[in-house]
Amino acid sequence: MKRPQIIQGGMGAGVSDWRLARAVSSKGQMGVVSGTALDLILARRLQIGDPGGHMRRGLEAFPDSEISRHILDRYFNPNGKPSDRPFIGKPMAGHTRNRHLDELLLAANFVEVFLAKEGHDGTVGINFLNKIQSPLLPSLYGAMLAGVDVVLVGAGIPLEIPPILDSFSRGEPAELKLHVQKTASGREHKVSFNPNEILANAPAFLQRPLFFPIVSSASLAALLIRRCKGQVDGLIVERPSAGGHNAPPRGHGKLSSDGEPLYGPRDVVDLEAISSHGLPFWLAGSCGTPEELMRARDAGAVGVQVGTLFAFCEDSGLREDLKRNVIERCRRELPRVFTDPVASPTGFPFKVLSVSGTLSDSAVYRKRHRQCDLGYLREPFEKSDGTIGWRCPAEEPETYARKGGNPRDSVGRKCLCNALAANIGLGQIRVSGEGRPLLT
Repeated sequence: MKRPQIIQGGMGAGVSDWRLARAVSSKGQMGVVSGTALDLILARRLQIGDPGGHMRRGLEAFPDSEISRHILDRYFNPNGKPSDRPFIGKPMAGHTRNRHLDELLLAANFVEVFLAKEGHDGTVGINFLNKIQSPLLPSLYGAMLAGVDVVLVGAGIPLEIPPILDSFSRGEPAELKLHVQKTASGREHKVSFNPNEILANAPAFLQRPLFFPIVSSASLAALLIRRCKGQVDGLIVERPSAGGHNAPPRGHGKLSSDGEPLYGPRDVVDLEAISSHGLPFWLAGSCGTPEELMRARDAGAVGVQVGTLFAFCEDSGLREDLKRNVIERCRRELPRVFTDPVASPTGFPFKVLSVSGTLSDSAVYRKRHRQCDLGYLREPFEKSDGTIGWRCPAEEPETYARKGGNPRDSVGRKCLCNALAANIGLGQIRVSGEGRPLLT
């Protein structure tokens, strides 16, 4: 693979969509699709009538026509759903396999990568959050079916990804350990996926994509390289100024007078130590200028990963009105960006862009109904009988507490799943109106 100087960030859900990734890859750099909630995005794009017919074109190329037919029969509305009617639901991912969900995950990841790679020979990657574990295995396999070139994984320590890629490339099943809260029984809980149980004719061999974990420190990079039971091919080194989710500060939990996490000298990445591993690496976080690209290359990096500039460009999947709002404000003043220590249910700090009418507006936030109906950021926990339950700190505090969660952990949490769907014009319709977005 020719090493790109610029990697376009994998912003989810659906901001880094196939159009953006294809545009970047066609220019000789690396376009990246977000792998977050692609099953939801495919189902809802079909329900609004599949403008342009792109989802149907991707499904037509999917190697199992029976699965494509099931999905179209269930979700495609040729006239598009009425704007005041809610989207029909889909299964939430959990610790047990659901055939319909597996088919949807396989096809959705295939379609997004297939469309991103269409019409050029450039490099296409897909970005996953390690925190979102349940849908990961069929999602990875679906992307590999479409020939994805690079898998990028952040928001955690993705030690298990390389052997999973190896197994899938050989046509074998794979499993992933679930990070379960309160495992008093001492059991190890896992999810597994066998492509031969889903696909009519699963390939015996697939191209093994390169693996680029996203790291925030030299020590984490060393840990991954040392302990991964498989090949690490490159590193994305993300600094605290990066958009979206950030690693928490190292060594303390203090907040600034404005309530933001305080980053210090320990959070400065030792690039010499990163370079010593001999792997190609790219810098991320406030790297969106030619000058920063040159500085990164002078420091030994191949190049940079850039997110925000691509999020607000013409080809991104972000709603046009949200793009225009932010761009016009940038022409007058610099909009406030707040590193919120509690907004994300993941527990990672999350950069929130202050925009009126979104969940960053305290009046809007107070009015919302806290309902976890998509469940991507739910956490599994072990019940007293040893079985698995699921909860989310962004759901109703009483519900979260009833499932054994600490009510304090629910304070200030925002429903990112529904907000990110609203960011791309696929928000759910509720009695109180359409779901509100939240920009990062």
